[in-house]
Order: sequence, then C-alpha cells, then structure tokens
Amino acid sequence: MEDIDAIAVLQDPVRRRLYEYVVAQGREVGRNEAAEATGVARTLAAHHLDRLTGAGLLESGSRRLSGRSGPGAGRPAKVYTRARGERSVSLPARDYRTAAELLAEAAEEAGLDAGLCAAARRRGEALRGPAGPCGDLEEAVEALAARGYEPYREDADGRAVGAVRMRNCPFHAVAESFPPLVCGMNLALLEGLFGTEGPVRARMDARPGECCVVVEASKNNDD
Repeated sequence: MEDIDAIAVLQDPVRRRLYEYVVAQGREVGRNEAAEATGVARTLAAHHLDRLTGAGLLESGSRRLSGRSGPGAGRPAKVYTRARGERSVSLPARDYRTAAELLAEAAEEAGLDAGLCAAARRRGEALRGPAGPCGDLEEAVEALAARGYEPYREDADGRAVGAVRMRNCPFHAVAESFPPLVCGMNLALLEGLFGTEGPVRARMDARPGECCVVVEASKNNDD
C-alpha cells in the first residue's frame, strides 16, 4: 500500500482513536482493551484494528492474555502493536532523508561531532525561546510531546518515578545509520531545550526500541 493510502486510513475518527491508543501503550493491546478504552463495540474495534493492520500501520499477533498456559488457559487472543515501518507523504516529492544521511556522513567523516552538538544545543535554546527551563517533569512532557517524542512517565512498582522516557525518536531513520553522531546531537538539542542546571535534565540512557535520551528531575530538585 502506498504511504498516502495508508495515512488516509487514519481519516476515520474511530480508527484514528484506536491507532493512537495502541501506539500510546508501547506494548501489545488486545481487542477488548482497545474497544473499552476508546468507547466502541468490540466488533467495530476489531474491524478497524484489522484495517489498520492491513494498511501497515499496526502489526498483529496472538497470545493468551491471561498469562497462563496449558489446559484451561483459554484461546490465544489477537493483539496489536505499532508497525515498525515509517510512513511519510510529501507533495511535491522531497527527499530530506537522503540529504540528512549525506550531511551526517560528511560530518562523521570530518569529525564534526562537537560542532554539530554545539549547533544542536543552540537550536534547543532557540526552541525554548525567552522562557526559562521547564519547571518540572510535567512541563517537560508537554515540551517533548510537541516535538514528537511521544513521552511517558516511567513507572516502577505502580508508582510514578522521576523520569520521562520517549517511545519515539524524531531522528530515528538517520540515527539507525549514524547512532553516535545523531544520538549525541539529540542529547545536545534536549540539553539546550531544558538547560543543564534547571529542575530537569536530559542524559543518555539508551533502551531498545525507544529514544536514547531520558529526561529526569535534577538531583537537587524533587518532583
């Protein structure tokens, strides 16, 4: 399916709500859960989830949601997660990804890491504008969401802790080919956005399938 056709699938408001819910969970989601969370009937949710899968926006599988196995564990249920592929549409056609990869390759070969990070830090400061650093992690979540990072508060043992993880890296396509360069640039950008001595700070803490940076409360500031 062409990218423009796949993205058009999200035009239906119910389908878009289901897609956004599945994506926001960062894990496999069953039909019953998705239906209940979005306020639609299970059969309707199943129809739209399968349409999203057919469009390549979600991936589906099956597992026993009870967590049990063997006799009496019940039949496997269909579950959904965000597809690993990337979709984009540009009219007229543009190829910014190739340009970004060429620039990253040239910067890496020329050893321009420090200069790139300095430029990224300045850009982060410019994005923040005249306002001071974020006052707490809730403000940081809003700032990250506006930049497409898909942030979420990390949770341990049922309680929120002082850290924000990000399910999406806006620079993922280029970071795959040039991880040290692009991840360093990303960290510097967020250091410029949040500052290095304010209530929150960014630091490198790579985790598979997520952004390589974590944002947390500074040690001398309680959230």
